Amino acid sequence: MWDWLSYNPAMVETRFIIKARWVIPMDAGDPVLEHHAVLVDDGQIKAIVPKTAIPAWAEDWPVIDCAQHALLPGFINLHAHSSMNLLKGYADDVALMPWLHTHIWPAEKRWVSKPFVHDGSLLACAEMLSGGITTFNDMYFFPQSTIEAVKRAGMRAHIGLVVLEFPSNYAATAHEYIRLGTEVRDQYKSESLLSFSFAPHAPYTVSDLTFEQIVTLSEQLNLGIHTHLHETRAEIDQSLEQFGVRPLQRLLSLGAIGPGTVLAHGVHLEPHELETLSRQGAHLAHCPSSNLKLSSGIAPVAAALTAGVNVGLGTDGAASNNRLDLWQEMRTAALLAKVSEQGAAALPAYQALSMATLHGARALGLQDKVGSIEVGKQADLVAVKLDDLNSLPCFDPISHLVYVAGREQVTHTWVDGSLLYQRMPDGQPQFNQIEVEELRSIALQWQLKLQTTAS
Repeated sequence: MWDWLSYNPAMVETRFIIKARWVIPMDAGDPVLEHHAVLVDDGQIKAIVPKTAIPAWAEDWPVIDCAQHALLPGFINLHAHSSMNLLKGYADDVALMPWLHTHIWPAEKRWVSKPFVHDGSLLACAEMLSGGITTFNDMYFFPQSTIEAVKRAGMRAHIGLVVLEFPSNYAATAHEYIRLGTEVRDQYKSESLLSFSFAPHAPYTVSDLTFEQIVTLSEQLNLGIHTHLHETRAEIDQSLEQFGVRPLQRLLSLGAIGPGTVLAHGVHLEPHELETLSRQGAHLAHCPSSNLKLSSGIAPVAAALTAGVNVGLGTDGAASNNRLDLWQEMRTAALLAKVSEQGAAALPAYQALSMATLHGARALGLQDKVGSIEVGKQADLVAVKLDDLNSLPCFDPISHLVYVAGREQVTHTWVDGSLLYQRMPDGQPQFNQIEVEELRSIALQWQLKLQTTAS
């Protein structure tokens, strides 16, 4: 038997068994399976059985012993700007619009390039994998460079094909953004770990005509739409002044709100607007830490869930968070909902965990592949060690995962059955496909460059 302390990524085989103290399936069955094993073959979950009932056909498979662990579906980061990892801590304690206009957009104009996006995305992939994130929904320039980093890391990603009206280092016009994005999608559409959507940045940066073109293309190519919406009151006031309606109503009239739409933030949504999202089948990406840090507000998440809206969790970019950490987002989301609704049961632990897993999968149309531990799904899995001193005693593993555990307790992360990350006995990270020292070097090199703009 391989125990978690000695398991070497080089030993990965196509068939193996993970024996865990708790399996948290996140399906329609029991919320917790004690002393169970998950059998994986060629990247797919083949069986979930008690530890003592391994079927005869798998008795000789290698075993990974996670005796003090909870085994979860991989987390899904529903809203990210991965390569902004290089801007982590670059401009803090500033509200959204000054943050964008005074700090972020000038830095992007000077530095954003293919190498910037590749290197920032690679750092982000490492951070996410070490925290149990197996899939992320991205939105940024030079998506091909993000894809190259994702492929190197081995992750699953939903790539947003960003569209804006104003020029950047990536494209000059909305038409060029769309053309470049569709070319990237055409080039990589057969990659099994990649999926795509159009990513018009926001209603305040994209015209009606461009939104209409995106809606038409999304229908033709069967792609979703990923955009920011109702993040600040200023955004809503600007829309009322310019268009006479709130942003959601505008996008609804343009046909941009439907089952394939992921709306990031949704901080300032009225009850009737939540009902609209529910009827349309649209999804919300709740980013509580970013909303708090940029003083945007507290999103009505409990009300959205009550209205029947599918809500997942996102980190946003590291420049406005500064962690790509869904453990932090789960806990913050649950606590904020209790305060805003004045009810301790407003967002229970299991629901918060669902937002980090299955809800995110549904939003990306990946619920048949990932988001829960079920036979036939892909083996995107996370092992979390719950016997550390700070985690004891443990009465309820689901409660512990939301209110006690953190990303430092993630010991293994698998994507498609491949072990991509493990925490070593000395606490150091080890990645199957990325060297830690290379990541350190990348981060320090970019820090030196970016300091010339920050000063």
